Formats: sequence, C-alpha cells, structure tokens
Amino acid sequence: MPEPDWQRSSYCAEGSSCVYVARPRQDRVLIADSPAPRTTLALSPAAWAVFLGAVRGGGA
Repeated sequence: MPEPDWQRSSYCAEGSSCVYVARPRQDRVLIADSPAPRTTLALSPAAWAVFLGAVRGGGA
C-alpha cells in the first residue's frame, strides 16, 4: 500500500504540535499527531464528520 498523502492542519504554527489528515481510500480517514506520527487513528467518513463538528464547536 502506498504511503498516505498527509495534509497538515492550517491551524499549525511553525514549530508547534500539528495534526495531519490523510484519506487513502474513500471509506477511511487517517489522523496523526506530530509528537507521535507513526500512531494513527482510522475513522469512517461519518465519524470524521462528527469529529469535525465537535472540534468546530458543534458538539457531539
């Protein structure tokens, strides 16, 4: 399997902790944190939408 195409959060400041997101397949969203980049969380697109809503202040 090819390496995922990771996208860095637009809220990252230079030199700080960052969140990275990749979507290697239509049915999977991967999340990684810069302090532990080899540890990833795999979510369904539906779970990703709930997560984004909560992060953006919409609650869960």
